Amino acid sequence: MRHLYLAATGQNRGKTTAALGLLEGFIGRGHLTGFMKPVGQRTVIDEGEPADEDAVLMKAVFGLPEPYPVMSPVHIPRGFTKSYIAGEVVADLGKRVRDAHATFAGHDIVLIEGTGHAGVGAVIGLSNATVAAMLGVPAIIISEGGVGRPIDEIVLNAALFARHGVHVAGAIVNKVDLDAQPELGAVLEAGLMPHGIPLLGVLPVKPILSSPTLGMILEGVKGESLHAGPDLDRVISGVAIGAMEPGHMLERVGPDTLVIVPGDREDVILTLTSAHGSRGDGRDPSGAAGVGLVLTGGYRPGAAVLQAIRDADLFAALVPEDTYHVASEVHDLLVKTHAADREKIALIKTLVADNLDVDRILEVARPAG
Repeated sequence: MRHLYLAATGQNRGKTTAALGLLEGFIGRGHLTGFMKPVGQRTVIDEGEPADEDAVLMKAVFGLPEPYPVMSPVHIPRGFTKSYIAGEVVADLGKRVRDAHATFAGHDIVLIEGTGHAGVGAVIGLSNATVAAMLGVPAIIISEGGVGRPIDEIVLNAALFARHGVHVAGAIVNKVDLDAQPELGAVLEAGLMPHGIPLLGVLPVKPILSSPTLGMILEGVKGESLHAGPDLDRVISGVAIGAMEPGHMLERVGPDTLVIVPGDREDVILTLTSAHGSRGDGRDPSGAAGVGLVLTGGYRPGAAVLQAIRDADLFAALVPEDTYHVASEVHDLLVKTHAADREKIALIKTLVADNLDVDRILEVARPAG
């Protein structure tokens, strides 16, 4: 059985994207493939069980049979870290990870996804470097974009893995603008070479992969739906904050923009609904219509404004939090993939198949120990 630890230089670098594509590649080549996320920071409840959201995603997309305690043995809900430091957590977390990992005996390959950078989890004794060393698994480090930053980040993280005796099998750089700079792959490869880190591939930037649907927005901000609009599966391409005069607001709103605005700014809301409804297809000639509204502060618009939203058939949700808080929540949604994102998942699978040498990555995976 071969194993591979998929690490990263920080959050939102593309581990989930790479994991989805690599699992597709491994399974498509006929390998009995397992997936686990030993330590998860984003816990959800699925089928009555807590698990990291990436374990839920992989289970749903690939129909993986292992139960969540195997795929996601340790997850860190809110307050867990303080409890651990206070000595209130008595479970042997390392044993929990080792036992879960041993369950995959008999698989051809197990893809193990880390959390954040190499040191994340150290506070509970389970940093990425510690877990990879404990399981005897080689690591691939993922970074994103640019030239200097990804090389610096990869080298820094590789040093911590090396300190723990973990073999760094190579690196992947995500969100590379190959259209503007097609030579970046060769530059990155040359920049990593003096550090003994092979570049295993680059993934080109695809804005849609950082774009949630309206349904994801509604679920993510836990808002009250005022009007669903025509299509909750519609992908947004940008976010604008409605904190300026209505005329200036329109200059910053495109046809697929989500607008976050206080619910008592009825002047802004009516300007957007008018623009949205000025053509029968829901888009005005200038393109400054917007795709939906998140109304903040718990301020429910008056009856006439709500009717204008319905007449324009414009998505709208109401939340009690302030605009800054909601904008931060939406930003977090911009980089996550969910099982319902069929279009994004299909694109990810194609992206990885077209840009990463899956067979070469299989070769660097090693038996544990």
